[in-house]
Amino acid sequence: MTQASGRTGRPPLTEARKAEIRLEIARAAVELFVRQGVAATTGEQIGQAVGVSARTLWRYFPSKESCVSPLFTAGIDVIAACLRDWAPGQPLDEAFERALSTQLRRLPGPGHAPVLALVRLTRTEPALRAVWLQSYDEAEPAFARALAARAGLPADDLRPAIQAAVLNAALRAAVEHHAWHITDTTPAPATAEAELAATMRAAVAVAAEGVA
Repeated sequence: MTQASGRTGRPPLTEARKAEIRLEIARAAVELFVRQGVAATTGEQIGQAVGVSARTLWRYFPSKESCVSPLFTAGIDVIAACLRDWAPGQPLDEAFERALSTQLRRLPGPGHAPVLALVRLTRTEPALRAVWLQSYDEAEPAFARALAARAGLPADDLRPAIQAAVLNAALRAAVEHHAWHITDTTPAPATAEAELAATMRAAVAVAAEGVA
């Protein structure tokens, strides 16, 4: 009688668990970048902070700077869904309430100071700036497809592409404006969330003047 052969070792990770690990790595990278600077932070340190080896870390991200990308791209799907569900005649900032609340909850605590500090670092760290801008490059076509679906237009129609570009630029400008002009770098979590949400709503309202 022969013994049946089978796979041994750990079962493969689910996509959901992989996403969780990526987010854990992103949060650890943010904390290290803000606390000790990008240059002084290594991939090994980021991996140690979440209990994974450097080899595993590099399977998820090509560089230490790119480790923060899940935090930058976390709200793309939520915002796109809000755009698809945006009812005719409804103010765009109202349609964004769900997107704002979901996106802000994803930011690591305490409060939103670490991520806002990370955005401030993008002014002086070219590699981080590239990751930051890449996240908006990924967002724009997703927003364009959502706006096209809402309007019943082809996915490659020019009008939703321009609308998405306007909206995308407004959201980026809002986050950067808030991060670069905030005076209290350690506000209470509720205060930080309210101030950032208010800035993003204001930007969405301005963008909506040309996206209605």
